[in-house]
Amino acid sequence: MHPDPPDDGGTVDGVPAPGPNDFLIVTGMSGAGRSTAANVIEDRGWYIVDNLPPQLLSPMAELAGRVRRSGVPDLRIAAVVDVRARAFHSQLQAGLAALRDAGWQPHLIFLDATDEALVRRFESVRRPHPLQGEGRLLDGIQAEREMLRDLRAESQVVIDTSGLNVHQLGRKLIPVLGVEGGPSVRLALMSFGFKYGVPLDADFVFDMRFLPNPFWVPELRALTGADAPVADWVMGQEGAGQFLDRVVDLLEPVTSGYLREGRRYATVAIGCTGGKHRSVAMTQAVAARLTSDAVATFVVHRDLGRE
Repeated sequence: MHPDPPDDGGTVDGVPAPGPNDFLIVTGMSGAGRSTAANVIEDRGWYIVDNLPPQLLSPMAELAGRVRRSGVPDLRIAAVVDVRARAFHSQLQAGLAALRDAGWQPHLIFLDATDEALVRRFESVRRPHPLQGEGRLLDGIQAEREMLRDLRAESQVVIDTSGLNVHQLGRKLIPVLGVEGGPSVRLALMSFGFKYGVPLDADFVFDMRFLPNPFWVPELRALTGADAPVADWVMGQEGAGQFLDRVVDLLEPVTSGYLREGRRYATVAIGCTGGKHRSVAMTQAVAARLTSDAVATFVVHRDLGRE
């Protein structure tokens, strides 16, 4: 028995807004922040089940349909699924197919992080990796990464949590959930430092290291790109204004294409050496230029304060 296909949640400029027929599925690497993501989703009004085996996706959807028919028509459902068996991918694919057959729209959110970040997190809580067995912690992480490689490529949203704290992860995840009647496309504008690594979830990467570094200007060194003196200095350098214009010109047709294709979310990463001055100033400038009725931008300064 399948639940009745729920009503659509409406559209914005032809793109479906998150509605009662959306079924969020959070997955990804162990230690990448799935429990934190579950808390954020729950706080946004979704009913979420943690550590759900993929075989139970269809029964969960059936139960949700019964709850809706009993008087809770706007119930929104989400689940966190993780690696428990070698057949994880095939089991999840079967669960996704069952959801679609029942009239649901599953949305995969994949959380990732670097091996180094995952090792630090597991060591800090002194817990073994679920796939570690008798091997090293890194062996379990690499086995899981290989197991989830195809699933990562199939996911609608990939979020790199390596350099994010709990609050930054929450800020980055909230726009993915969307707000009915709001902008159709949401762009995460992320500044970062190349010395800390390129974000794994970046859809576009831009490099600000072609501009002079304010670090070598004594009166600017202690400030950041969020401070007006640094932002004015950076944007006043030769090529900065032209770079800003070209980035905006590039992303405007991209966001229009996202509207046509029904894609809701993308990450634009802008980097400099340490993620403190040039990338921060340019990220804020790009966000200000791109924000419109159809495009919402939000800024994450991944590495600000790490130096």
